[in-house]
Order: sequence, then C-alpha cells, then structure tokens
Amino acid sequence: MKEQLESIRLATLEQIENAKTPAEIDEIRVKVLGKKGEITAILKQMGKLSAEERPVMGALANEIREVVEKAIEEKVKKINAELLEKQLIEEKLDITLPGEEFAMGKRHPIQLVLDELKEIFLGMGFSVAAGPEVELDKYNFEMLNMPKSHPSRDTQDTFYITENIVLRTQTSPVQVRTMLDKKPPIRIIAPGRVYRADEVDATHSPLFHQIEGLVIDENITMADLKGTLEAFIKNLFGEQTQVRFRPHHFAYTEPSAEMDMTCFKCGGKGCRLCKGEGWIEILGAGIVNPVVLEACGIDSTKYSGFAFGMGLERLTMMRYDIDDMRLMYENDMRFLSQF
Repeated sequence: MKEQLESIRLATLEQIENAKTPAEIDEIRVKVLGKKGEITAILKQMGKLSAEERPVMGALANEIREVVEKAIEEKVKKINAELLEKQLIEEKLDITLPGEEFAMGKRHPIQLVLDELKEIFLGMGFSVAAGPEVELDKYNFEMLNMPKSHPSRDTQDTFYITENIVLRTQTSPVQVRTMLDKKPPIRIIAPGRVYRADEVDATHSPLFHQIEGLVIDENITMADLKGTLEAFIKNLFGEQTQVRFRPHHFAYTEPSAEMDMTCFKCGGKGCRLCKGEGWIEILGAGIVNPVVLEACGIDSTKYSGFAFGMGLERLTMMRYDIDDMRLMYENDMRFLSQF
C-alpha cells in the first residue's frame, strides 16, 4: 500500500507538471483526489491492515493528498498567468493609432431657418408663443371667423379627432389664445407643427411647419404690415430682394393679401424655378378682421392689427435650394450632413 501511494505521488506530480490547461488539471484532480479517485480507493483497503499500520498509512495518504493539492494550486496559478500574458499580447491595443471620429449631430435645416426667423422677429420686438397641436374646433375655425357653415371649411382637409376636436390646420389658434389671455399691445410669432390631409409628394406632407405672426395695437395699418414683412424678407434673403402684395381673401383678415418676393434664383429676370415670372409666392397676410378682435374681447374701435403666416418647409427649400420636401423627413445622413 505504501508503494502504491508513493507511485501515485510520483505519477500525479509528473502529470501536473505536463498539464497545459486548467481543464487537464481538473481531470487530474478528479482522478486522484475525487470520491472515486485513486487515493480514496487505496484508503478503502485500510481495513486489511493491522492496528499499528493504519495510522502510518493514513498519515502518508494525507501527506500525499496535501502535496498533490499544493502542486495543483501552484500549477493552476502558473497556467492562468501564462494565459493572461498570452491574451495581453494577442489583444493589446496600439494607443498611438488615431481613434475613430464620432459622427456629430447637427441642427436640421428646418430648425436652422426657424432659428433665423426667430432672431429676426425677436429683434423687431416680437415674442414667441406656443399652443396645443390637438386643438378645439372653436379656436381652429370658429373664432377665426369660420363657423361650421362657412364655405372655406370645404377646402380644409382636416384631421378630425371628434366633431369638435381637430389636429390644428394652422398655428392661428395660438393667436386666438393669446388675444384671449393678453391685453394689447400684442406682438407675437407662433411657430409649430400643423396637419393637413395631403398626399405626400415633393411639395406636400400631412405634417409640416408654419410660423405665424400677430400684432395688435392702436393705429396699426397696412403700412405697418408691409414694412414689417419687407424688413423680414430683406433680413432673410438680402437687401436686394424686392416684395409685392397681391389682393387675396382670408376669413381671418380684411383686407387680405399674398406677398411675393423676387426669385432668389434669377433675381427677378425669370427662370424655371419661378416659371418665368420673376416672382415667388412667400406668404399670406392681412389686417385682422374686426369680427375676430371682438370675439376675443378686444375693442375693434380702439385697436387694430395685422397677421401673417408662412410655411417653414417652403422657406427652407428656398433658403437652401432643396427641390423635394421629403428629403427633410427621411433622416438620410447624406442629406442632413450638408447642413
């Protein structure tokens, strides 16, 4: 039995020394020290020994077990150290190489133009107002001089949530809410998203952006409207830009007009963009209808005002020579990175 134990010691230490992986070491441990291992098998034969021999063999077996366990522990540490060193060599990073540049986000072209417009109108003394996109029919139509029987509603492709709740078709309800909440003088712009049941194409979308303006004070005339809008256009497109006003009809304003600007492409000479006319329609405007003022609790005999509205997408397309509105909604980085 003593010879068997010594043989196990020598053979096991040699196997441990030659092992290359933690898995091989684990196999050796189970083979020698496990419940069904070689040392356990020998110890089961101790019942055949005399009373004097049993303690001697037991002590020898424990000694060999400790030697094998220590050898396994040291070998595992050595293998792990070698594996770590190999991993560090194989996976090392060359920190002298330049890193990959992250793609930085930029402001959307619509936001760029909106920021320009805000800067221009804030410089004229306007403030920015906002309101809900889900709006009451009362504010979206009725208080803008468009009752349920008004013929202009036939041309409004409106998203109705209920009979009296809509997705706003313009930001004009913000003007109504402002007139109800504030006393004149009032000087605001109202930018925001609006909704129309339009088919998506190069110049139309069911969701787009508007910016509208409102001024209410004593002795406001058409001259104030024209001067304000001309100053705005020259700020945005340059001092050389000319404007003209054409009579039009809006239920909210009376008199009403549409404003054109000289084509930014040809300077008014006539080209494909302006269809040879030299002018491009830019916005609608007019003097606030006294009926609207009275409905909002403003004395129309004392106060008057003007209002205007324009599409941000249209201005953005003109500002950056974009020929398809859909480009501004597709989140294509090849397009957006140009701004």
